[in-house]
Order: sequence, then structure tokens, then C-alpha cells
Amino acid sequence: ILPFVAKAFEMEIIPANTIVAQIGETLILTCNTTGCASPSFSWRTQMDNPLGGTVNNHGTYSTLTMNPVSIVNSHDYLCTVFCGEQEKKEKSIKVELYSFPSDPIIEIRPSLVAGEPVTVICKIPDVYPSDHLEVLLKREEHVLHEENFYEDDSTNTETKTVTYSFNPMAEDIGKEITCVAKLPIANMDFEPKERVTSQKLNANFGPQNTVITASPGNSPMEGDSLKLTCVTESNPLPQIVWRKHLADESIQHLIENNVLSIPHAHFTDSGLYICEVINLVTNKTEKAAVDIVIQDGPKNTMISVIPATAVKEGETVTMKCTSSGNPSPVISWKKKKATGETEKIFQNATLTIQNIKSQDLGLYECEAYNQFGKEEKAVKLLVQVPPQNVTVLVYPSENVKEGENVTITCSTYSNPPSQMVLKKVHQEKEIILPSVNGTFILYNVTKNDTGRYLLDVFNEVGNNVKVIDIAVVGRLEKTDQMIPVVIALSCVTAIAVPVVAILIYVSRKAKINGSYSLVKALRLKV
Repeated sequence: ILPFVAKAFEMEIIPANTIVAQIGETLILTCNTTGCASPSFSWRTQMDNPLGGTVNNHGTYSTLTMNPVSIVNSHDYLCTVFCGEQEKKEKSIKVELYSFPSDPIIEIRPSLVAGEPVTVICKIPDVYPSDHLEVLLKREEHVLHEENFYEDDSTNTETKTVTYSFNPMAEDIGKEITCVAKLPIANMDFEPKERVTSQKLNANFGPQNTVITASPGNSPMEGDSLKLTCVTESNPLPQIVWRKHLADESIQHLIENNVLSIPHAHFTDSGLYICEVINLVTNKTEKAAVDIVIQDGPKNTMISVIPATAVKEGETVTMKCTSSGNPSPVISWKKKKATGETEKIFQNATLTIQNIKSQDLGLYECEAYNQFGKEEKAVKLLVQVPPQNVTVLVYPSENVKEGENVTITCSTYSNPPSQMVLKKVHQEKEIILPSVNGTFILYNVTKNDTGRYLLDVFNEVGNNVKVIDIAVVGRLEKTDQMIPVVIALSCVTAIAVPVVAILIYVSRKAKINGSYSLVKALRLKV
């Protein structure tokens, strides 16, 4: 049988040598013995500071519990063990403290508005020792700001704050602002030594950089589809209102949408379009405008004539031609010749003819043209001329014998065509013979037909009176023979070419003094 060998008296501290503890947590130091049935324990700090913990003895081991660990526990702790009166052993353990309990907290002040300064505040709670703290502020991967606290002399946990201000741009919205806090302490084994917090940059801004895009462009052809898009930078999304400035300087409210569509552009859709953008959060408004001109060939060409299309000779007439189109049509005037061909006479919108003459009458054409087409309008100009150059011929002469026939022809120059009336002066029963393209026959003139006759040639703008003296003497040998006598009165006029009209003045065959029959005359209308 082997002899009994007693174990030697030994002790140990768990954990050994050094322990890294985070302030605020629970730390238990254990002093354990072997080879001693009834050890006694004592705990103290090397500088005899308060233990800052609770001692519990459990036979062969003793514990020192720090709950929670605080700054006062940053010491070397010594555990002394007595085994009887003769044996004594002691060991020490170093308690190293740190505090890095939570991730940074990011605060952005004020509510972001693009273009205006914003302050990012990063708070690192309850840091110890802060003289090792390093802080980075980043926008995505771009470092905005870097700060350390190497000179800090805090002796307890403190919340450290890093502040940085900058002017965010619209493109910064949605990007992450990151605060990276590091506590790199050499020879201290703890995790994590880096804490990170990120927050997306969400700003209320705008509206800004508002523009209008026009598709297919600012000058589409008539009939094309036109789409106007209001593009802006704003957060939150803005309210958009479209308006159009009208020709009378009033404003027409259109739609509340960022896109204004016109399926078939018309010339009247030309004008100044305004997009008004309103951010109800930032209480800001911005406007953009675009001038839309619909291109097309000449349309709605019109001619106005002052004072009228029918004017008197010697007056002044003004003809004005207007036409819509884009580009603005070029206006020219042409006059139609007698041959049917047209001759260019003037290039301007307004054609003025002073002291108008009969040769100025005719068909005038206004031509409006641009690169997309042309349009023509015509107006007939009438020059009113009173009867003039009246010529009266009496055949065979103004002195005739009884029973002969008398022919009177008349030619004149007038516009509109003249009418004429023949009447005998000092007739007891005055007989007036009008000419309405009619024929009047006087058979076998008698002495009673002797006298003065007035030939009145007239139209709307004047008249001309000719005097004819007819003398009837003696009789022809064959008194009973009826010889057709035609009194021809021609006063139908066409400018430049007088035309002869025949007026036949009729008398009864029988010798009825001063008596005329119009019945037969009316039957012989030309």
C-alpha cells in the first residue's frame, strides 16, 4: 500500500492576471484554493481603495462580485488566503475597464432643405476611456469629417458628440450618412472596437431647377402631337399647375399634372405655357415657361376693302390682306389681266390705290405664302363711272319729212351700265320712254312729232342729258307706205368699249298727233 501524500496548499485567481470588463456589466473574480481544508480569504485593492464589490466565501473558494462594474473597480485586486496560522498565499489580478456599450446615434438638424446648411450630430453614448475615441462621418463612401478625442481627460463614462455642417445638394437625397466610432485600445481584448450607425439623408427641398421639355420641340407642325413635361427637383413631390398666357393677356388654367399633352396641335395652341411647381412642405414655388409656336402653312387668308369693293372714280381704296401661319406668311398682290394671266404688282399686306381710275378695276389676288405652303384670296374691284362721252346720232337727220322714220343712236362710257329715258319737252301729256334693253318704233312721223327731246342717260353715280331737236316738214310722196323707223338709243356701257343698244321709238301708223303706242315697242324687246 502506497503511503498517503497530502496535496500542497495552492491558490489561483480566475480569471488570471488581467481581466477586461465593460463598465455597467457584472464581473465576478474567483479566488480558489487546493490543499487546504479550511482556508480563510481576504480581498483588497493594492491602494486600499474600496472594493466596490461583494465578497462571498464558499469553503475552498471566494468570489468578489461587482454588479455593476463601475469606474471605481479599475484597480489591481489582491486575494490573500490563509491555511492555518502558518501558511499564507496571495495573488493579484488587474481589472481594466472600458465602456463602448452601444452604436452611435445620428441626428440631423434642421429638417433638410437642399441648398441650405444642415448639421449632422453623431452621439457616442457612455464612452470610456474617451482619449482613444476616433469618429468618422461619411456620406456613402466619402468622408465628410474626422475627429478624435486624444486630448480628452475624462475619468468616467461620457457621451461624446461630433457635429458637422454642410450644404446638401439634391443628388445627396437618399444617400446614407454614416457615423463610424472606433475605440482602439492596445492590449485590451474586447469586442466590438468599432460601432457604426447609418441614416439615409432625406431632405425636404425644392422646387428647384424647374424646366419644361417639349416633344417633338417648341415648334411642331400643325396636327402633330405635342407633349410638354415639367421637370423639377423637389421633396416631397410637388403640386404642379399648367397655365397658358392668352393673347388678351389673360391666363388660362389648364391641368394639374406634370405632363401636358395636346394630341393634335392647332395653330391656336401657340402661346406661352407656364408650369408652376409648389412644394407645400417647404412653402416654396418655382415657375418655368416655354413659348410654343405651331408651324403651318398660310390659313384663314382674308381681304378687307375700305371703303368698299365698289368705289367712285377719283376715290382712294385700301385693300388689306391678312393670313395666319407660322412662319408668318409673306403677302403679295397680283392683278388679273384681260388675257387671264396675272401680274405681280405689289408685295405688302396693304395695297392702297389713290385717285382710282376705271382702268384700276378688275380682279385682285392676294397670295400668302411661307415654306409650308400658300393660300390665295381674290376680290373684284369695281370702279363706278357716271355716264360720259355720250354721243347721239340722228338718222337720216334732225330734219325729216312726214312719213319718214327717224333713228337715234346713243353711245356712252359708264360703270355700272347706264339706263336711259327719252322724253319730249312741252308735251301736253308727257310721255317718258325708258330703255330697259327695249326697242321702240315710231312709224310715219308727223308734224306733231316735231319738238325738243331730252335723252337722260344715268346710272348709280351720275347722269348725262342730251338735247335733240327734231323737225318734221312736208310729206313723202307715198304717204301710206310704212317705212320702219328705228330710234336707237345705246347707253349700255362696259368700261373702255362702248356698246350700242337700240331703242326703237314707235308711233302709230295712222296720223294721230302726239299719240304713241308702247305695246308694239315692248313686244320688240331685244
